[in-house]
Amino acid sequence: MKVAVIGTGYVGLVSGICFAEIGHDVICIDINTEIIKKLNNNEVPIYEPGLGDLLQRNLRSERIKFSTSYESICDAKVIFIAVGTPSADTGEADLKYVWSAAESIAQHMREEAIVVLKSTVPVGTHKQLRERMENKTNKKFFLVNNPEFLKEGSAIEDFMRPDRVVIGYREPEAFETMKELYTPLVRQGNPIIRMSNASAEMTKYASNSLLATRITFINEIARFCDKAGADVEQVRKGMISDRRIGPHFLYPGPGFGGSCFPKDVRAIAHTSKEFGIDMEIPRTVMRVNETQKTYMFHKMINHFGDISGMTFAIWGVAFKANTDDIREAPAISMATELIKKGASVHYYDPEASLNFEKLMESNPDTRGKTRRFENKYNCLNGCDAMVVMTEWREFSFPDFSELRERLSKPVIFDARNIFKTRNILGEKFEYYAVGKYIPTPEEFVSR
Repeated sequence: MKVAVIGTGYVGLVSGICFAEIGHDVICIDINTEIIKKLNNNEVPIYEPGLGDLLQRNLRSERIKFSTSYESICDAKVIFIAVGTPSADTGEADLKYVWSAAESIAQHMREEAIVVLKSTVPVGTHKQLRERMENKTNKKFFLVNNPEFLKEGSAIEDFMRPDRVVIGYREPEAFETMKELYTPLVRQGNPIIRMSNASAEMTKYASNSLLATRITFINEIARFCDKAGADVEQVRKGMISDRRIGPHFLYPGPGFGGSCFPKDVRAIAHTSKEFGIDMEIPRTVMRVNETQKTYMFHKMINHFGDISGMTFAIWGVAFKANTDDIREAPAISMATELIKKGASVHYYDPEASLNFEKLMESNPDTRGKTRRFENKYNCLNGCDAMVVMTEWREFSFPDFSELRERLSKPVIFDARNIFKTRNILGEKFEYYAVGKYIPTPEEFVSR
């Protein structure tokens, strides 16, 4: 099938390459000439494990092409809109890229093309998009909502073996074509779920908002554990053994970030007001999550007091492991707060360091006060403490003798709870985590 994908950001690029991988003839369009040039030269502009190999294979087989011209979509049977919908200052989703893409599609698409909204959009967007396109063309077209549920760091696996495929549609023939497109990906029995366009739009926001709420809830439980002397690791095990709760997205940490959860939670809260509903839970989730990003920072202040003139090493600046995405990453809040108090910051991340450097150097308040390192141990040299902000696997089992030799003070702040408490205390470090019970030296010895 001839498929077009508008937008070569995270969702568009992964979707386009994966559709090509299962045999479709794909053209990806983006107005950014530099990105298109990189892709045609077999350079992936984002970090996602395995994506580079798939790109190379499908470029070589000529199943995928990249262009800046909308004229390239004229033969496509299915055209995906996968452009960004960032948060506006008010919290609502900014749909200018969606409108621009839709109007350009209307001018170049074939008769009876299926236009698919894969971008995350507020409930009711499909109606406005249909009207805008009908004002630009007399051609018959079908409009489908097909929200994505990809996780950065495992996006290829998520696309190739989806838990479910959601199709929001009005015309039965549009659903049948979408079913044909996705059938190779659901042969193991996972469902293709059919629903209305509005329900598909709501499903995406509801799903992300609930996942964000689970993260926020366990973070609040972790704070309570810190005060009550309980251990969130034990509490979590007690919770997830209940099949009604399950284990997913119940890991305490420094709060969620990235390109999806923050903007989607803000957007559902904003959109609900347009329908006369004030959704309190999403607003509370965002407020609590912002405070969680600096929760470990306050533990650092309680430990050291005045940190002016001190230097801290941050391990991990991506918002999560296996990505170079730093959008709304908790490490940004951590570094900013440290600098506000007069400290300097060293940092290391296996993929996101350059992106973090660009961000820090673009801000006059943080410019020149952070330093990027290419080696996680060199990052520690002369620092007063180490802070773990991202759960990269390579951080899980460090050489503690190296840590002790390079740090000027043996203090570790573990915002991801990746270290075993017994190991850290056995190595004579002072240790802080999120909701974990940390025994005193006397208690530890007695055990």
